Amino acid sequence: MYPIIDKKATGNRIKGIMELKNISVKDLKEYLGLSCVQSIYHWLDGTCLPTIDNLYAMRQLFGTTVDAMICGNRRTVVLQEMDARNRRLYEYYVRLAG
Repeated sequence: MYPIIDKKATGNRIKGIMELKNISVKDLKEYLGLSCVQSIYHWLDGTCLPTIDNLYAMRQLFGTTVDAMICGNRRTVVLQEMDARNRRLYEYYVRLAG
């Protein structure tokens, strides 16, 4: 099984980060230099994903990592490959990063 990005969950996570950091769609549009907000609304509702360039720029604005914005099935893949001790540490980290 290979990692797959969940567009809907990723959009929800980006939306949550924006709310937490008090960043509006208009603020994000201006920061990224986009001509309209429609692209951002497509990201937030899970229709599509931001480009890697935009993810990289948003990482800087949000003060987080790209991995923190993206949701997918990678956790299950990673967990299957870990031994029991590392799995517990990883699960603890995921809960803290939540």
